[in-house]
Amino acid sequence: MSGLDGAPSGPDRDHYSYAHYANRQVAEGFDALRFSGPIGQLLLDTQEALLLNALAPMAGRRVLDVGTGTGRAAIGLAKAGATVTGVDASNEMLEVARIRAKEADVRVDFAPGDAHALPFTDRTFDAAISLRVLMHTPDWRRCVTELCRISRWKVIADFPAQLSFAALESGARRLRRSLGGTTEAYRVIAEADVRQLFVEQGYTITSIHRQFVLPIALHKSINSLRITQASEGLLRNLGLLRLLGSPVTMVAER
Repeated sequence: MSGLDGAPSGPDRDHYSYAHYANRQVAEGFDALRFSGPIGQLLLDTQEALLLNALAPMAGRRVLDVGTGTGRAAIGLAKAGATVTGVDASNEMLEVARIRAKEADVRVDFAPGDAHALPFTDRTFDAAISLRVLMHTPDWRRCVTELCRISRWKVIADFPAQLSFAALESGARRLRRSLGGTTEAYRVIAEADVRQLFVEQGYTITSIHRQFVLPIALHKSINSLRITQASEGLLRNLGLLRLLGSPVTMVAER
């Protein structure tokens, strides 16, 4: 995720998510920060497998990636045969995304767009995805409503769960920011609230995927795929993934 839009208007333009990603250094270092090493690759592989499974068959699908960032998800979908549009807040992030798509030799239409007011008519796309976005937006409910509006079939979105270890990090970041610190003070969201909003928009939740019990930052600091798989496997067998797993990825179908 890299933000919301490139338009001059929108809710709470002073929100950190607009300014943080409108930075060339942040954009150029985004992939290395989020997706480097074995844990970063695991995150990417899991994300791509989930998307391809949920949206299959991909050939000819029209997909909108909201908060596309450096275009990782969009490029993967385009490689699989989808017709993909990626929108984002940051022109700097979009510049990196265009370079990534060119290197991958795939076509993706990258453009500015506001997650709170997407510049498309109802049901323009077969599906809309939004990954690592709701946690940062000023108004996540409005964003989900827009995703539902422009999709004729499926919406896929993820968020850090309110009942998870991510809530501790979120609280610490919000405190730091309130004291004048600079950080991405993301929110956690109750799974029931997201589910209810999808239902209100006429969608049914068809699948839910929970990634980790332990914080992603901890797994990255250890930097061992073997330890991550072993520890998470144990916690899953104990039933803790269902209770405390995060981030949560929901697939909703109209």
